[in-house]
Amino acid sequence: MNVNVSKDNKTTLIEVSGRIDSTNANQLGEALMSEINQGNMQLVVDLGSVDYMSSAGLREIVSALKKVRGKGDLRLAQPSERVLEVLEMAGLDTIFQIFPDQSLAISSYS
Repeated sequence: MNVNVSKDNKTTLIEVSGRIDSTNANQLGEALMSEINQGNMQLVVDLGSVDYMSSAGLREIVSALKKVRGKGDLRLAQPSERVLEVLEMAGLDTIFQIFPDQSLAISSYS
């Protein structure tokens, strides 16, 4: 799994690629918490290059969402079909704002 963090105005973009499972989900959690702890509360997590996400990965993004709630938001961009199925099965598609691409997710904060 790779995590790349960049800024677009006031929004922090976190691009994730590869598999997110119990062996590396904490890396995603650390990247998210690092941004939140720096005061970055408008987060977009791009899951377009993630081919698998386990419950450990879901736990990390839910935890980050809880942390920013009330001060900002965490939005998801272009999850693969397989990842979207996992989000739907867990009922998280109703909790997260999910966008078909990165630019729509980022511009939704304006």
